[in-house]
Amino acid sequence: MNASRNVLGGPLLACSYAPLTGFYRTGCCETGADDLGRHIICVRVTEAFLAFSRRVGNDLSTPRPEYRFAGLKPGDRWCLCALRWKEALDAGMAPPVVLEATHEAALRIVDLDTLKAHAFGAATGPQA
Repeated sequence: MNASRNVLGGPLLACSYAPLTGFYRTGCCETGADDLGRHIICVRVTEAFLAFSRRVGNDLSTPRPEYRFAGLKPGDRWCLCALRWKEALDAGMAPPVVLEATHEAALRIVDLDTLKAHAFGAATGPQA
């Protein structure tokens, strides 16, 4: 059972099973010592964010079958690296955050008020 907590202090909810996300590909934005990128912010990607990410060298929309990655499309949920989200925020391109599925470790990088200001809305469970 996942004992991780979200940024609101509750249990960490799943972010997405389709596409399957998370550093450990569990559907959750869990983290550990081997997750150097800190894939801990659950976002709902937008076209603007995907274009921004591609421009700065992290193409998340192109399929990469060798990694079993189909590519993201607008509306998909994804566990994003905390510093990548912060970079997008600073550029005015931050995608909406699913607070209940964002790991509490994100608060070491981004304050709760900022995350709340960019919240997608109440979690309705993981994306199927």
